[in-house]
This record gives sequence, C-alpha cells and structure tokens, in this order.
Amino acid sequence: MAEFDLKDLETISNKQQVIDFLVEHDIIKEKKFRKQLEYDKLVAELQVELVRLQSYVVDNIKRVLVILEGRDAAGKGGTISRVTQNMNPKKYRVEALPKPTAIESGQWYFQRYFKKLPNEGEIVFFDRSWYNRAVVEPIFGFCTDEQYDKFMKQVNEVEHLLIEDGIEIIKIYLSISKEEQAARLEERRTDPLKQWKLGSLDKQAQEKWDDYTKYISLLFEKTGTKENPWIEIKTDSKKEARLAMMRYLLCNIKGFDPKGTTADDEVIIKYE
Repeated sequence: MAEFDLKDLETISNKQQVIDFLVEHDIIKEKKFRKQLEYDKLVAELQVELVRLQSYVVDNIKRVLVILEGRDAAGKGGTISRVTQNMNPKKYRVEALPKPTAIESGQWYFQRYFKKLPNEGEIVFFDRSWYNRAVVEPIFGFCTDEQYDKFMKQVNEVEHLLIEDGIEIIKIYLSISKEEQAARLEERRTDPLKQWKLGSLDKQAQEKWDDYTKYISLLFEKTGTKENPWIEIKTDSKKEARLAMMRYLLCNIKGFDPKGTTADDEVIIKYE
C-alpha cells in the first residue's frame, strides 16, 4: 500500500474522488471494487422495483406463493433475504417449516402447509416446501415408497387447484455444483458465524450427491408443467443467482409491468 499524507484527504469532495484515492494508493483493487459497486447498484435498483411489485400485489389483492427449493448450501435463505430486504414486512412472510409434529405426521401431507398459504395482498416465500417429500424424504428414508408415490401423483393436482383458486405459484430450484457445495459446507464447518447453518443432513449432502441428482431429475420431469413450471437458477455465483431471482419475479407476476427488466436466460432453465 502506497504511503500518503492525511492532508491528501482534504482535497476529496465526492464519492468518485474517494474511489480514485483508494485505487491510487493501492488500498483497494479497482476492478474488484468497481464490480462490487456495480452489483450493489443493480441490487438497489431491483429492490426498488420489488417494492413496487409488492405494492402491486397489495393493491390488486393478489396471492403469491414463491416455492424455493435446492440442494444444501445452494443459497435459499440468502436469496430470500436479498429479495425481501426492503419490502414491507407486514405484507410478506417467509415460511420454513420444521420437522412435523406427531399430530402433523398423522395428517394429510399437505395439510400443515395449507395453513401458511398467502392471504389476499400477500407474498409468501416457502424456504423448502412440500417438495421435501419428493427429494429429501425418500433419500433419507423419512417416507415410504408408497407415500412418495402418492405425493408425486397428488402434487400437480393440488397445485392446479390452488392456481385455479387464484394463487399465483412460482417454483424456483437453486442448483449448485458438487465442488461449490463442498466449499460452502466446509466454510460452514469452519466459520463460527456460519456454523448455525450446518444441519444434520448437510454432512451427507456430498456422499448422497447421486441420490439427490436422481430424485431432482424426477422432480423436474414429473412436477414441472406448462401451467406451473420449475425454474432452475444456477447458484455457483451467489450474486448472479440473486439478480436472476429478482428479475424473474419481476417478470412473472401476472399483470405487473417490469419496466424493461428481463429474465437472465444464461442462468435460468425452465422445466415444464
């Protein structure tokens, strides 16, 4: 880092001069810093539009359900946080249901989720959903083959009935490479500030990678429909994934004008 006199700071009068000073004295790396600034600018612009989207949902008494699924460490929670960061917390909810209780285990599988569906003028994000039964549960033996088959037969009809009743459903699957998942899981294990994210099943995510791949493929094949497709977003780059998620939401609420925002085709794959 180059030396400088504190008097040099007296000549700085705007943001651009601050950046130029930091770059000139090798305090920051220009390319990386400017890239971060550009990302922050894009996020801020999209968050303004998401607030406008939320107002549209409220004003038009819409019910919107965003289902977010993905492998462990794919970034579901972080993505939801960026999307909702500036939204009115009274008009959206994030639902991440815990393990079912003994009573819930004896109910129809979808029943406990129905209590969490959006009300009029509300957006609800499911951080994992009833699709646990399509992937996680059969992999770890938390359901029988019969229960899995029954779910796969019922889920499209259930979602069709919800859509028919006026709920708009957007299904997002965040995908991650095996190498990137390994790196993020290791970070969770070693970073004290992230260890709370490490779940009991995370430790087996890598060794059961092929099992996950099998059931995820069946998920897309059997439950992606033209009426209600799966949208897969690649998340090895967290920043690109978050931008893609924001843009997709802005472009896919019926009747909402995204004002020039377009979806990111390079990181999005549709299964219908």
